[in-house]
This record gives sequence, C-alpha cells and structure tokens, in this order.
Amino acid sequence: MATKIRAMLAQLIWLVCALCALVLALGALLVALDANEKNALVDFVLRAADYVDLDVFGREGGIKQFRGEGAGVKNALFNWGLGAIAWLVAGRILDRIVKP
Repeated sequence: MATKIRAMLAQLIWLVCALCALVLALGALLVALDANEKNALVDFVLRAADYVDLDVFGREGGIKQFRGEGAGVKNALFNWGLGAIAWLVAGRILDRIVKP
C-alpha cells in the first residue's frame, strides 16, 4: 500500500513540475510571437509564468538580462527557457527520490 502511495505521489510531483515547465515555455512563446496581452487567455498564461518563474528566472531581474532591441523577447526566451529546464530537472530528481 505504501509503495502504491509513493508511486502516485511521485507521478503527481512530476506532473506538477512538467505543467510549470509547460507554462513557462508557452509564456516565452507568447512573448516571442508578440501575442495580444489584453486577451484573457494570454494574460492568464503570462501571469502564471510570472508566478512559476519563482523570481529566479523572471523576465525582469532573471538570470541574464539583455539590453537593446528585442531585449524583452530575449529575456523571456532565455530566462523562462532556463526555468522550464530547471522545473523538468527538479521534477525528475524529486520523482526518483519519492518513487519506491
């Protein structure tokens, strides 16, 4: 029974981390495509991405800050891309630790 619970918990952890990575990747894509931020769905995705970047991989004040023309797109692609990778790596590590 405990083995089954640990396996389900590991799957849940992996799912949450993968969804966070997906939100960051989708947010970066929307910024790169210059999507209409007044659209409710686009606004929701960008706000969710701002939330799951944990202020470490943010568009402003993230790991790397580009300057000049197209800096906003570069910042989103670079920082949120790194954030997505970090979520996937952390999710896989936690999955392996929790899984029996």
